[in-house]
Amino acid sequence: MSLQERDKKHLWHPLTQYKLKPKHTAIVKGEGASLWDEDGKEYIDAIASWYTCMYGHCHPNIIESVHQQMQRLDHVTFSGLTHEPAIALGEELMKILPSNQQKIYFADNGSTAVETGIKMALQYFFNKGEKRNRIIALENGFHGDTFGAMSVSGLSVYNGPFEDFLIQVERIPVPFRENVEAVKQQLESIVQDGSTAAFVYEPLVQGAAAMQMHEPEHLDALLKIAKQHGVLTIADEIMTGFGKTGKHFASDHIKTKPDIICLSKSLSGGMLPMAITSCTQEVFDAFYDDEVSKGFFHAHTYSANPVCCSAALASIKLLQTEEMQANIKRVTAAHRAFDQKIKNHPKVASTRQCGVIYALDVISDMARYGAERDQLFNFFMKKGVFLRPLGHTIYILAPFVITDAQLEKVYAVIEEALEIL
Repeated sequence: MSLQERDKKHLWHPLTQYKLKPKHTAIVKGEGASLWDEDGKEYIDAIASWYTCMYGHCHPNIIESVHQQMQRLDHVTFSGLTHEPAIALGEELMKILPSNQQKIYFADNGSTAVETGIKMALQYFFNKGEKRNRIIALENGFHGDTFGAMSVSGLSVYNGPFEDFLIQVERIPVPFRENVEAVKQQLESIVQDGSTAAFVYEPLVQGAAAMQMHEPEHLDALLKIAKQHGVLTIADEIMTGFGKTGKHFASDHIKTKPDIICLSKSLSGGMLPMAITSCTQEVFDAFYDDEVSKGFFHAHTYSANPVCCSAALASIKLLQTEEMQANIKRVTAAHRAFDQKIKNHPKVASTRQCGVIYALDVISDMARYGAERDQLFNFFMKKGVFLRPLGHTIYILAPFVITDAQLEKVYAVIEEALEIL
């Protein structure tokens, strides 16, 4: 019996309507920017498995770091105890995070990193005796699937059945050149009464919103207003973090730095699930008190797992190597060249790029998870390229180590797909 057939018996995959898509391709091996299925077919992983394996699958440096750590310490509770991998990871992150960040809180995944950030912000004001219970978020944002993260997300395709159970959130439009003044006025009117605790945003690129992009200066204008009114700013860098925008973090492009940053995805190079919520000293100090109840009583069983920390340490070292930085520049330049070639195609409505993130909108009325979109996905897989279109948007976010030849194949397959639409 094949892996695919065995899978169907008991497993329930995410983002899947089983009546329409009962089968899942079984992957048995990954190396570099490639994946292989159980029949030996190779696929180029052009989305780095949801933006995690940015240094390539099974990178030997990360494997070696994990292997060494597994022989010393597998796991230990992080409440009341500590260990060297977590300490070292905190030290290394402080070298590359925005300079106002001072404290590291460990979680399990992107959703829980955001959940942690929201709870930090709400309790920050509770501990200070201020009643602030409103959160502001950008329209069409996506921040995860736990309840707090869902609350600040604006994509009803994910949240529809749960909207009656979510916390209070006020949404504002994404700022662009043509609307930024109006958005600034809207934000000013919301925060005037002093009841807003936090502003949650994806800096520069809204991932699940089909890689929609906005300019640093427009977001910066909103962050300045938030700061002026004492509103904590929470940057969701789960997708954008660790080199994808051309700098270590998308927040590095923006003058006003966030109070809280949420990290996951490529934090551990795709090797193991891990997340971090970092914050400023000021945020931390609001929890520092003789009163026990003012502590942050939020925890995860696998917080700061030593093996995960070792994978993250190896990943951060790789990010900073000359080779990986050169790869980022190479992929960014290749996307620019492809954009010049494809942007005027009669089937292309628009294109956009931020670092190694590239997206194009096709002229089509494809639904986000409709039959036509699935047809496009199946076409890419048949051609040996793993891409997951978001509605009428095709995007590329491949590992930094993807070769020029592999990139050319991805581009060629996209061009071929445009001819069948």
